[in-house]
Amino acid sequence: MGRRLILIRHGQTVYNATGRMQGHLDTALSNEGEQQAEAAGRLLKNQGITRILASDLSRARVTAELVGKQLGVDVEVDERLRETHLGKWQGMTSAEVDEQFPGARAIWRHDPTWAPPGGESRVEVAERARPAIDDLMREYAEWDGHTVLVVAHGGAIAALTCNLIALHSQQYQMLSGLKNTHWAQLTARPSFDPQHPNAPVRFNSDNVENANWYFDGWNMGAHVIGGAGADI
Repeated sequence: MGRRLILIRHGQTVYNATGRMQGHLDTALSNEGEQQAEAAGRLLKNQGITRILASDLSRARVTAELVGKQLGVDVEVDERLRETHLGKWQGMTSAEVDEQFPGARAIWRHDPTWAPPGGESRVEVAERARPAIDDLMREYAEWDGHTVLVVAHGGAIAALTCNLIALHSQQYQMLSGLKNTHWAQLTARPSFDPQHPNAPVRFNSDNVENANWYFDGWNMGAHVIGGAGADI
């Protein structure tokens, strides 16, 4: 029996709508972002969600609360799920970054080990966020046959997804930008043991550390209200 994980990006913020980079800045949802979160809650009602984790940044936390209200599930906050820290780029538009740091955004997009000045690389974000999922895998035995929802940020979700499915860092660019209130879906299953090919496929204390993560989908969801882009 598998454990399904849905990782959804927060609703639109004013910074998203105006093309400004947010990173660790604690920006709020726009009116459209709140509508997107409520619409996402309706879409997720039949997904068997029993736990909701969210980044502590308000755009993710409030999105999670709006979804959780519809699902009747409380929200747990974990700062490890924060967006990439963008250092000196935070609050700047792409054009401003390109003017002050020529060519840097292209390097950042194509090299997940490279970090903006004073910020984090995508590899570092993945290493920060992954333990939040691993801890839940160990602690939440009731996850089998149910779904955990993580509400976070486009860059963090992409980095975490790549880490979970064991992509090489050079393959991180395979995933396109995640739209507001769209999600990635993965399923964890116990690693296959060739010595016991007919053993029941369930998680237990002996095999939960060696789960295999399977990639089910990316940018899943409905039409995005307002067409907000993937700026982080």
